[in-house]
Amino acid sequence: MKKIFLLFIICYSTAFSQKNNIIKTNTCAIAIKNYNLIYERALSNHISFSLGYRYMPKGVVPFKSKIQDRIKSNDFSIDDFKMGNTAITPEFRIYMGRPKLRGFYLAPYARYATFDFTYPLKRTDHPPILLNGKITSTSVGLLMGVQSNLSKRLVFDFWLLGGHFGKSKGTLTATNIDPAMNEQEQLDVQNAFNETVIDGPVKFEGKVLSSTSAQITSDGPWAGLRSLAITLGYRF
Repeated sequence: MKKIFLLFIICYSTAFSQKNNIIKTNTCAIAIKNYNLIYERALSNHISFSLGYRYMPKGVVPFKSKIQDRIKSNDFSIDDFKMGNTAITPEFRIYMGRPKLRGFYLAPYARYATFDFTYPLKRTDHPPILLNGKITSTSVGLLMGVQSNLSKRLVFDFWLLGGHFGKSKGTLTATNIDPAMNEQEQLDVQNAFNETVIDGPVKFEGKVLSSTSAQITSDGPWAGLRSLAITLGYRF
């Protein structure tokens, strides 16, 4: 038993002494409160596996003007719109260079993401109706980039260009609307749903369910980009 334990310690120490591991973060994303952590592990001289986690607390979104441009509706209140998200990204990397975990790479990856929304709908003479809920997406993609060592421990990873495609689905709901909507208000809200145009391939459908509840459902393809990001890491 002692020999087995000793062998395990030797193998473990040898693996980490070869500096096959990197912990890193996308510094560009932190600027917009998108916190992330990535662990990468070399599997061979040219192949590695990494697992990334991203978290953005729910709050007022950056670049509000771009959101406003995409949601074409006079009844949409951008100042009350909020969003947060989490994502898990497993990834394999194929390095073209000779040194381990260095050089140009191609990285096929998958991503599971959850977006937490508050969608505000203006209401005459009353506070906006707030529809809350989540949209989830599952997608696969490919990333190209270059990774190099800035020192023995510090790693620089530059994402050149990447994109992912998949599908999404979600529901946003407002319940206990207070005060309750009368028949004319229900008609006005339904008309607002029908007239709202959101640029993009995802299909959104809004419905008034009762005098105190409403719902938006989404379903359709999903797409995203990963490009021109600077990631810094520690190799051990």
